[in-house]
Amino acid sequence: MRVAVCEYGAGNVRSVLVACERLGADARATGDPDEVARADLAILPGVGSARSAMQGLAARGLDDALRERVAVGRPTLGICLGLQLALEWSDEDGGVRGLALLNGRAARLQQGRVPRIGWARVEPGGEEFYFAHSFVADTPAATATSEGIVAIAEGDGFLGVQFHPEKSGRAGARFLERCLSPA
Repeated sequence: MRVAVCEYGAGNVRSVLVACERLGADARATGDPDEVARADLAILPGVGSARSAMQGLAARGLDDALRERVAVGRPTLGICLGLQLALEWSDEDGGVRGLALLNGRAARLQQGRVPRIGWARVEPGGEEFYFAHSFVADTPAATATSEGIVAIAEGDGFLGVQFHPEKSGRAGARFLERCLSPA
């Protein structure tokens, strides 16, 4: 499977590449919209801030490439900030327009520890994954939660997770393996 990991100036690209390669995927980091369009799976990773990430996506044309992929139902995975960027809006950095791949917005965590860092159970399913975030998705596309916070959200062709599967040991590897399996 050919995997395009979007390279747009946000962190965790290398760890996502390594995790995919360990599972046998032909994964490469790319800022080329054509490569993102052609890949069997596109991954929008992310550690960083919404404004600089959206600027990095737009500067490379990856924002439109991702919108076009999802519009035709091509598999696309957003990880952490990647899920937040997929929403219509983020409250981060004074407010930032997102990719609008899913309805909703990213809002600052208002309860518990901020930033929320560590292992937490995802329900349904009960597996534990590693989280590191200060913003959360508020979306009707949510399909799983962790401690009352959206952990997974899905739309046509798009799957977004708030956790970091590439840093989540065996549970993360199993999750990525399902994403890498042809439908």
